[in-house]
Amino acid sequence: MSAAGTTSVAPPVVSAAASDKAPSQRSLPWLMSAPAILLCTVMLLVPLVLTFVLSFNAYDAETGPKAGTFTLEHYAAVLTDPYYYGIFWRTLWISGLVTLICIVVGAPEAYILNRMRKPWRSIMLLVVLAPLMISVVVRAFGWSMLLGPEGLINGTLVALGFAKVKLLYTETAIVIALVHVMLPFMVIPVWTSLQKLDGGVANAALSLGASPITVLRRIVLPQIMPGILSGSLIVFGLSASSFAIPGLLGGRRLKMMATIIYDEYLHELNWPLGAAIALLLLVANLVIMLGWNRMIERRYKKALG
Repeated sequence: MSAAGTTSVAPPVVSAAASDKAPSQRSLPWLMSAPAILLCTVMLLVPLVLTFVLSFNAYDAETGPKAGTFTLEHYAAVLTDPYYYGIFWRTLWISGLVTLICIVVGAPEAYILNRMRKPWRSIMLLVVLAPLMISVVVRAFGWSMLLGPEGLINGTLVALGFAKVKLLYTETAIVIALVHVMLPFMVIPVWTSLQKLDGGVANAALSLGASPITVLRRIVLPQIMPGILSGSLIVFGLSASSFAIPGLLGGRRLKMMATIIYDEYLHELNWPLGAAIALLLLVANLVIMLGWNRMIERRYKKALG
């Protein structure tokens, strides 16, 4: 028999060092992620679970929450009372309006910011981020001074011969202040998306006869959709759960969900009802945000082919 017929391929030999190294490499990502997972569990998941359990506890006006006694009456009270429906609706439509205004104002602002040259770009970026360095409470008090009956806006209207308008303790005041607070959270994600946009593509489209509006609609807008999506989710979620702005500019009569939760916890001391309202607000936020995310992602994939 020839040597060619008797030749066989030897199986690969795996050294002991390589076989010992493989499990450690697989566990390395988990070990590196362990601090973040632990922090998320302790700071987020555990409070959510405790709030979930608390929302089912029975409540007595004299003794407070009854641990170990569970009921669905808090959820039934919220889901069957038109009063809470009205507050839910006000919270969601104000949050949606604030998100829409931030998109309309923030996306062009990010585009202009991206087109600026140094040092004006750095100065403009500082102007956008500067409000984040000031407390929301301080900004809310500032807006109350501007929008009050004797504030700068009404003083200007009187000086021009117009009558005073009621701005403070209205939904308009809440929307104005929330847009001011949330606008940086829209500008920064859109600006980050624009950093990845190749300017040569837009210039090529212009050289081929496309109008500036067509370039914005067909080239720029699809590219910045991820930034708009990220910014809108952040703005909507923070607006729906905002407490300082509605509490200070909405007054005691104009309630939103965060102020209702605060009242139930600290004024009425009905912690289970406050927990139930908080969880229902969380579920409503998640449903709306996930639906919005899915719709935008579909359009984004369709636009990019």
